[in-house]
Amino acid sequence: MLFGLFITLGVAVLSVALRSYQTSFAQKAGALGILLSTFLAVYFASGSWVFGLVGSLAWLFLPWLEILTRIRALRLPKEKSLRPKSPPSSEIFPTLNEITKDIENEGFAHVNDAGWDWEDYKQFFRLFYKEEDRAQATICLNEQNDLSFYYLRISSRANDGIIWTTWNYPLSYGLKLTPQFRINRQRPDQSFWQLYQSHKEYLRLHRVETSVIDPMDEDRIQAEIENDLREQIAHNIKKGVLKPVDNDEVKYSWRGMVYLWCQFLLDLVRL
Repeated sequence: MLFGLFITLGVAVLSVALRSYQTSFAQKAGALGILLSTFLAVYFASGSWVFGLVGSLAWLFLPWLEILTRIRALRLPKEKSLRPKSPPSSEIFPTLNEITKDIENEGFAHVNDAGWDWEDYKQFFRLFYKEEDRAQATICLNEQNDLSFYYLRISSRANDGIIWTTWNYPLSYGLKLTPQFRINRQRPDQSFWQLYQSHKEYLRLHRVETSVIDPMDEDRIQAEIENDLREQIAHNIKKGVLKPVDNDEVKYSWRGMVYLWCQFLLDLVRL
């Protein structure tokens, strides 16, 4: 009994330690270790490997607790109109100024602060533009109730309609992207400099020259973001991920909730 306890604790501690590292290998090994430690705990307690397997696989269904409670009740607006928005306080987003300086150090100019609020859901965007590369950078902050997170995004809009995008979105993305998006997803811990180098390499890999990227200005940057949000909602309604509630709101369908769960499983595999 003590042998099983010590083995289980050892695997659990090692798994948590591996999850604290930011490398992809360590993250995957830590996730597998958590499943293994759960299997061992249930196996040594019950004496059945079947119960142990069921216990470890239960982690994969844990997201349904949030999906069936918070996500199922979530309502989103069909139209997301951006407006000028004051930056969040340092308590909410303590690294905003530091990240802003990092982006400006790469030659980007701060264009505008914008966002939108809907009930208990808020989004803040700090917009930047680099005329030399025709690249748009954005600091995005999402807030809902007591949960908040941010991510960085760099976009180059080609004149054929393709939007080449590099970002470090930290969670399972909850909606399908429209077909014109090409996503280069990076780890959440990467700095803006690393993201920018990755974005330039991404464009080189796909032979996207600066000459085929549309130049932007302040008004068009904001208008394009609003258009992207509008088209994304329409695209997800068409794909059955969202369904209209009334003329102004949409919510997740059952297909959409299954899609969210599948996104979680995919992220678990490609950590």
